[in-house]
Amino acid sequence: MAWDEWEQLKAQAADRHSARMQLNQYPGDQGGDGTQGDLVVGQTDLEAVGKAAHKLFDDFTSHSGHARVASEAAAGGLKGEGFALGNALEHVTQRWGEQAKTLLDACAHISNHLRFTKNRHTADESYIAGAVSSISTLDEGFDDRKGQ
Repeated sequence: MAWDEWEQLKAQAADRHSARMQLNQYPGDQGGDGTQGDLVVGQTDLEAVGKAAHKLFDDFTSHSGHARVASEAAAGGLKGEGFALGNALEHVTQRWGEQAKTLLDACAHISNHLRFTKNRHTADESYIAGAVSSISTLDEGFDDRKGQ
């Protein structure tokens, strides 16, 4: 195969490929506000989730404690009167306490994680701003030196 023939075949292949080129993107004109298909979460949204998790933690701690105490008292009363139901209620109360602790741990984890994420992003933004401003200062120094 001669060099000219090779160059011709490459050009033909490139022409065929460019005719088939397709951009891999989301179609722009979908109507509405243009955000269809995009996941957007703002600081306000995350803050609302964190506050809701914290409120659930506080409220559930209080209310589940009342339910646990009342159930323990009822279980003790039933057992004292010789009812087998007392042991069953005592078992349910223990399981209730375990499940309540699991839910409270999950709420605390959500709230703490969102607080950590907010603080981490704030620190990252500060670091990036410092790095970018350092580059600008460095560029100014080169520009000043170039001007001499």
